[in-house]
Amino acid sequence: MNFYKAEYIWIDGTKPTAKLRSKTKVVPVGENPPVWAFDGSSTNQATGDTSDCVLRPVFTCPDPLRDDQDILVLNDVLLPDMSPHPTNTRAACATLAEKFASQEPWFGIEQEYTFFKGSRPMGFPESGFPAPQGGYYCGVGADEVFGREIVEDHLDACLRAELSISGINAEVMPGQWEFQVGPAGPLAVSDELWVARWLLYRVSEHHEVNATLYPKPVRGDWNGAGAHTNFSTKAMRSDYQPCIDAIEALRERHDLHIENYGFAIEERLTGQHETCSYKEFRYGVSDRGASVRIPWQVARDGKGYIEDRRPNANMDPYTVTRLLLETVCSSASA
Repeated sequence: MNFYKAEYIWIDGTKPTAKLRSKTKVVPVGENPPVWAFDGSSTNQATGDTSDCVLRPVFTCPDPLRDDQDILVLNDVLLPDMSPHPTNTRAACATLAEKFASQEPWFGIEQEYTFFKGSRPMGFPESGFPAPQGGYYCGVGADEVFGREIVEDHLDACLRAELSISGINAEVMPGQWEFQVGPAGPLAVSDELWVARWLLYRVSEHHEVNATLYPKPVRGDWNGAGAHTNFSTKAMRSDYQPCIDAIEALRERHDLHIENYGFAIEERLTGQHETCSYKEFRYGVSDRGASVRIPWQVARDGKGYIEDRRPNANMDPYTVTRLLLETVCSSASA
């Protein structure tokens, strides 16, 4: 073929939680995907009288849903003067990533999500509720696992796309799952998480189910959905004290992080269901009821990383990684 299909993906301006959008461009073989444009008045990013917004490719990977030569293209959203659009949170993340590159920050993000079939999570009966949560986590068997075929298809798609996906598992509520991306730098982990989310929606679309990142999809005695963010710097991977210093820096800016860690965070961070209340900050070794967990092997080895358990499943990874860089790396370089 003399052409290939490039699926342009971008993050829109929907509030309080941005959505993913995409459209296809046919590109001659041998040419890179060019700068393109879209109607921002239809994506909450412009008004009708000045509706043009610009798409600038920042990350490409194989398109696992099409032919071998086709690609996915993640884009920055720019204004016509080529400056970052106000909804473009990647630009600020890129600035901080460059500023603190010498500290070699790594991230690994655990993306939880929930499948819905119609108005109910997969695995929920038409009336009432399923058995209490507990047996579903990493479960096996048709009575405890719901949606595995979709999850396996999504994993295969991410691997064919050459994303840094590192694992999957069933979570504690029926129809709730998790995949992990990383370890990688702040821009790479964020870019790849957004593409993995897009693939999740597309694969779910094929199976005629809905995948939601809402942080508390079912009220009551059920876990919410988070995006636990594992973080380290070169210093933290070499010694224990920088891990403690990072946590103390996070304590000082707890409220700012909570404000930017995803819509409806107060519904999830209640102090129950493996969370610490959003009104508090505490940390502990192996403590999944803490704001920040120190994994047991980190305490044993005296070096490693920390897990920020506060971010919601619907968080913006560019914002979360930027804040961690800003809070921890600025403190370390002070």
